[in-house]
Amino acid sequence: MIFMLFLRGKSEKKKGGLKMGNIVFLGHAAFEIETEEVKILVDPFLTGNPLAPIKASDIEDCDLVLVTHDHGDHLGDTVDICKRTGATLVAIYDLAVRLQEQGVEKIEGMNIGGTTNIKGIKITMVKAFHSATCGSPVGFVIRVSGTSIYHAGDTQVFGDMKIIGELYKPDYALLPISGYYTMGPEEAALATELLKPKVVVPMHYDTFPVIKQDPSRFAELVRQRAPEVKVVILKPGEKIEF
Repeated sequence: MIFMLFLRGKSEKKKGGLKMGNIVFLGHAAFEIETEEVKILVDPFLTGNPLAPIKASDIEDCDLVLVTHDHGDHLGDTVDICKRTGATLVAIYDLAVRLQEQGVEKIEGMNIGGTTNIKGIKITMVKAFHSATCGSPVGFVIRVSGTSIYHAGDTQVFGDMKIIGELYKPDYALLPISGYYTMGPEEAALATELLKPKVVVPMHYDTFPVIKQDPSRFAELVRQRAPEVKVVILKPGEKIEF
């Protein structure tokens, strides 16, 4: 795998015609996951995000928007993007229904432990330990193009991350390290050890002064706990190809 600066447009193909995709970091906990068949946004907090490399209005097409919980720095521009692009919203049931009342036409209201299949993408909703004003906070395991991606949402480390690792075998784990509203570098390193992904990407840090963190410290802690896991620190706008 490689990481590079974000370039918009359709995904390219690997040698031999094999399909590939991109995981693009959009700052904070926002990511774009794109293959030739589908474009997915997770927690699209762009407006008001000082680290966002793009504006919400730059999102012209999208198939799925996944929201881990309804705090403003995660719900973000979800309603606007879904209305403009016709994307399907995937969220915990209570939140999905509330956003449907705000004009989102297509919703997939799930609950923790459930799995749905949309456009050939398997999405499993897993628990997260945080807070929310509507429904419960969650994480997602997204299985696309033979790749398993775990977005933890806002959470503390918890023992069942080992089960997530055993059941869904994430190739990539996207973990918060902010240490004020979520787990910090020490806890996130333990989470990495429990999950055993191939690659871990830190997120949810440096956006605001209260969540300032040094991701290289997290990388060093992972090397001590789980040296077999590759740490990739992405700047907003950079991507991993899979």
